Amino acid sequence: MANIWFEAGVIAFTSIGSGVLALFILWRVLGRSAAPQLTAVAHPALEETVFLFDDEVLVDASGPARALLEATPMGASDWARLSAFVAPRFRDFSAQMASLSEHGRLEMTAKETDAGLRPLQLLAENVNGLARITLSDPNAEGIGKLVDSLSQCALEDELEMMRQTLDRSPALVWREDEGGVVGWANRAYILKSGALEATEDGFVWPLPSLFQIDADTMSKGSRRLSLDARDGSKSWYDCYSFALHASVLHFALPADATVRAEKALRDFVQTLTKTFADLPIGLTIFDRQRQLQLFNPALIDLLQLSPQFLSGRPTLYAFLDRLREARMMPEPKDYRSWRQQMTELEAAAAAGFHSETWSLPGGQTYRVTGRPHPDGAVAFLFEDISAEIAATRRFRAELEVSHEVLDQLDDAVAVFQSTGELVLSNTAYGAMWSLDPEAVLGQMPLMDAIGHWQKGCKPTAFWAKLRERANRIGTRDSLSETISLRNGEVLTCTLSTLSGGALMVRFLSNSAAVVKQPAPARRESNLIAHG
Repeated sequence: MANIWFEAGVIAFTSIGSGVLALFILWRVLGRSAAPQLTAVAHPALEETVFLFDDEVLVDASGPARALLEATPMGASDWARLSAFVAPRFRDFSAQMASLSEHGRLEMTAKETDAGLRPLQLLAENVNGLARITLSDPNAEGIGKLVDSLSQCALEDELEMMRQTLDRSPALVWREDEGGVVGWANRAYILKSGALEATEDGFVWPLPSLFQIDADTMSKGSRRLSLDARDGSKSWYDCYSFALHASVLHFALPADATVRAEKALRDFVQTLTKTFADLPIGLTIFDRQRQLQLFNPALIDLLQLSPQFLSGRPTLYAFLDRLREARMMPEPKDYRSWRQQMTELEAAAAAGFHSETWSLPGGQTYRVTGRPHPDGAVAFLFEDISAEIAATRRFRAELEVSHEVLDQLDDAVAVFQSTGELVLSNTAYGAMWSLDPEAVLGQMPLMDAIGHWQKGCKPTAFWAKLRERANRIGTRDSLSETISLRNGEVLTCTLSTLSGGALMVRFLSNSAAVVKQPAPARRESNLIAHG
């Protein structure tokens, strides 16, 4: 019995051990086969940028070299494209390449500039009469750079956008090195320079310099330069220059329209100046800063100011101060009140039409007129009206004498214009018809006056004839008839035509006519005596 249990234990132990051993072997086999195998990544070798030229004809090129030519749009030929890329980076590139056949091998190193151009190296070799040109970047030598495709795409899109923007700009944009050699230019500059027409295959570097811009010219900031065309015409540009570390960036903006506008303005001002020179009225124009911009010769004669003072473009207050010193304006009570008066004059002239009369200490009388001008400017006109004032005074004196003479007459006299308006009457007329001459002056038409006269007189057919005669303007015949007032006084009414269609009505009392009857005889005797 004991042997049976022993054999059973040995069998069980052997079975369990075999299973564990089998599981261990299986784990070892499967675990090793599933482990990843690490292998080294083989980077492709970076291809060089190599060009092979037969004179200026491209014979062969590596992949990066062809990509470089495609990314350089300026130039009709492959050599022109390569020159456009290489010439700005290497000094005297064209001259050195011309000596390749003599030297057989050339090495050139470009320095890094402020424009961000990488310091490239160029190796040119003469291989069986062909020029083998190799471009390399010493900073990236032996370094394989992996670029994110999206970042590279964004950079290329931005580069293309900037290239299109500059190529379509109407302004001329170019860069010059320290020696004045044009190293880069946009399409507008290249077309204006005629470089595309230089050769059949395209243009060669360096590009021709269109403008002569020296250091003194650059220091002036913006300046106006001209450019002569082949057909003899001249174009104008506003040029701006910006000095960089090792080069100068220039911009030339077309200014033909501005030049034409300025010339038209100068011609217009000259025309106005010639016109104003013949005016007897003094003219001054002050700009919005109240500085004198324009005056005519009459101003010098009227205000007795020196041409040197006016040519210095004084301010308005300096101009008025000089007038006050020369006693060519009304004498002020004090300087403060004068200053306030001049401030009001300026404000009134700037706001709208303003006119005032200056009575000068010397006896002259000036009319000063202020008018606003565009852009805040103001103009003043000085006119000598002394003769006009004197004539007006004489006319008023003559009128006063005429009124006094009429007031001395016993006849009642009234004068009406052709329109029927009362313009003149004497004291006897007002007393006879109980009217105030000043009150009815210009207020009582002829027809109303006839109605007023009719009310104070006995009925008669004369008033109808008088109305009918008054309506016939321009008739030179006179009308006279005797009328009676309601108080019994007898009058002689006479209607006479004056020049311009005016009518004069006189009322003469018969008693006064009897008293004054000898007067004509006395006048006749006087005439005889003087004769």
